[in-house]
Order: sequence, then C-alpha cells, then structure tokens
Amino acid sequence: MTDLPTVAFKILSRADWRMTLAEGAYPGSPVDHADGYIHLSAADQLAVTAAKHYAGQSDLVLVEVDLAALGDTLIWEPSRGGALFPHIYGPLPVAAKRSVRALSVTADGDMILSEFP
Repeated sequence: MTDLPTVAFKILSRADWRMTLAEGAYPGSPVDHADGYIHLSAADQLAVTAAKHYAGQSDLVLVEVDLAALGDTLIWEPSRGGALFPHIYGPLPVAAKRSVRALSVTADGDMILSEFP
C-alpha cells in the first residue's frame, strides 16, 4: 500500500466556517450526519468532490486539514470507485486547520481559489 497523504480538505460555507471558529470545531453537515462521519477529500479527489457537490456555489471556504492532528478519529475508507477517502468520526477541530482559502465553484465545476479575508 502506498503512503497516505498527510493533509486533506474540507469544503464549507463561509457561515459554517465562522460558526466553526466560534465553537472551536466543526460538527459536520447534514450529509455528514446522515453518513455518520465528516467527509474530507485528499488533494487528488478535491476537484471531483467540488464539481459533484458544490457546482455553481460561491461563498465557500477550502480548509486544508492536518490529518495527524485528528488522531484516531481519522479513518481511510473506500468510497467513489473504491478509492480511499479520509473520514472523521467526530468533530473537525479548528486546531487541525493548516490553511483556509476562499472558494467558488463554477457551474461547470471548476474551482476558483483566492485569499481568505
């Protein structure tokens, strides 16, 4: 098995990120709650995730997550096409954030990143 990445990404609305900063952790979206874990994407999975789930949306942020900071709450599990995806079984702590950038996803699914104010 190849080495797994040390970082992954979570796409959130700006409102959810503001709430996360105030609370100290992100509890997950309704989809996360329905599935029983918080979905993350590795770098090579991010473009497909953005296009599939966020096309046409703006006012988003892209949070780069230090996976080592998640400890035992992180589990890599098969998802789309059997690829391993990082899942968090618990909240995503703000302390695990490496960086945050503003994100918009075009209707065609292209990601547009910019500095987060």
